[in-house]
Amino acid sequence: MSTQETPGSTPATVSLADEDAVRRLLTDTLFGLWATVNNLSRLRPSKRDRYRVSVFGSARPQPEHWVYQEVKKLSAALGVLGCDIVTGGGPGLMQAANEGAQEASKDHDVKNFGIRVELPFEQSVNPFVEQAFEHQTFFTRLHQFVLMSDAFIVVPGGIGTVLESMMIWQLLQVRQLHDTPLIFVGPMWRGLVEWASAQMLRPGFELASPDDMKIPRCVDTAEEAIAIVREHQARWKSEQAAQAAKG
Repeated sequence: MSTQETPGSTPATVSLADEDAVRRLLTDTLFGLWATVNNLSRLRPSKRDRYRVSVFGSARPQPEHWVYQEVKKLSAALGVLGCDIVTGGGPGLMQAANEGAQEASKDHDVKNFGIRVELPFEQSVNPFVEQAFEHQTFFTRLHQFVLMSDAFIVVPGGIGTVLESMMIWQLLQVRQLHDTPLIFVGPMWRGLVEWASAQMLRPGFELASPDDMKIPRCVDTAEEAIAIVREHQARWKSEQAAQAAKG
């Protein structure tokens, strides 16, 4: 016999020779672990002192590129507002955002986070990250972005940036995130939203709703993005103050 059991009970032991039973046990255990992780992720602090903005963008632009300098200025301005900065912790525009936050921290209390994923071609955290988190998979990494962030700004990027942005868009669409700005900066993202509207809202073949296309805020300049964050941060502060007053 491969197992020892009593009628109506779960088997006490599973023989490694019984491949089907081993497979069922592993599957049940893995789903149990996921259930535990999902349950723990429901926990939230009752009060947060810091407002955090995640900046998604390409790992490729070098510091001498104009877009690197623009993202650095954007992040520094967010730091002046009192926003902590969260990035993927890598090079390129992630580094630009962390560098801008570090510059702002000279005169303001700004915290600088990097949420990394293990990749064979990106081994080191950029030097401006104050606190780094390391993940083995994109899935857990993206989940931490969601848990940590109060707003998301998307600057020019490639396929990884699209992945991150689409996940936030979808979570807002299905109301797993609420009142969380998703801000696309630059013409490349406006083109993406225009494509989605044209293809997903075709009469007679609707794959989304018109309101879904209004979720991302498309802007052309860093100043417009900062204005959206400033307005949302003010509401956030009011809500935090109201929660504190309730005790």
